[in-house]
Amino acid sequence: MLKKILRSHRLSQILILAAFIVTFAIARTITVAQKFGFIPNQSGDIHIHHLVFGILLLLFCGYIGISFWASDRVRHVMAILFGIGAALTIDEFALWLYLDDVYWHDLGRISIDAIIYTFAIFSLAFVISEIHDHKWIKKLLSRR
Repeated sequence: MLKKILRSHRLSQILILAAFIVTFAIARTITVAQKFGFIPNQSGDIHIHHLVFGILLLLFCGYIGISFWASDRVRHVMAILFGIGAALTIDEFALWLYLDDVYWHDLGRISIDAIIYTFAIFSLAFVISEIHDHKWIKKLLSRR
């Protein structure tokens, strides 16, 4: 099964999904630890939200991923970085929407919803691309 996944031409999509979920879980774990004082929340007077790192990763991996699309290795690394960047960015969706740090308020729930919707969209794109590749679907659709 693992060999089949590693040889799949959908590996980039699988890597994005995995990196997205793992990064979201890690980001939430770290922010909970910061909230309860287990780890420091900021250094000095400046607090940099993790969506900043997410946006920078999205810009970087988008550019490099498009520029070096023919290289499987680069494409797969950029897929992982894209998943990480997307999770870091979407996890603070409420901050974009309200332009206020509502992460731990009721309004912050919208970030969780955005994560769920984004994961659903990524998953749906994966399923549709898998279905599209199967010849029996193409035959079924061509009969109509």
